Amino acid sequence: MGYGNIMDVETTGASAKTAGQDGLGYTGVKASHKMAETDVDRMEKYRSKINSVGGKYGIDPAIIAAIISRESRAGNQLKDGWGDGGNAWGLMQVDVNPQGGGHTKRGAWDSEEHLCQGTEILVDFIKQVTKKLPSWTKEQQLKGGIAAYNMGVGNVRTVANVDVGSTGGDYSNDVVARAQWYKTNKGY
Repeated sequence: MGYGNIMDVETTGASAKTAGQDGLGYTGVKASHKMAETDVDRMEKYRSKINSVGGKYGIDPAIIAAIISRESRAGNQLKDGWGDGGNAWGLMQVDVNPQGGGHTKRGAWDSEEHLCQGTEILVDFIKQVTKKLPSWTKEQQLKGGIAAYNMGVGNVRTVANVDVGSTGGDYSNDVVARAQWYKTNKGY
């Protein structure tokens, strides 16, 4: 994959705020792995679409699965495909709020078309972070792009604090840890 190796991305995993959503009494990579595992059965029904989209865009499918796990708990947190109070659409929670991402929803909430849209947005953010921060390693740029998927590229500033301002203060760290779990344990 041309955007860096997810297995080589450093991560601290989930914050207490994120882990608390599942009532976990612990944080970090262990908590992220547990949340990914919680979503695994629901995720399985999307595996072929995730793999197809990952191949089409040159993104590790484990990253797509991890974003789906973080954003919608593999669809479990959605109401008729909507989340975030009606501001985000689908498994990858594409931001349709005009004051946010301002995207127009594409496809059914669980469709390959939707996964393509979310992945196109992710790839664009990785490219923007790469342009903005050319001295970062590919893996740091990948992590920065994942953080930008949540909070925009303008908020990605430092390697050490890439998640400052992200939801839970841990967005990319949690997504990376979940992706590593999906890749290692489920072969995404």
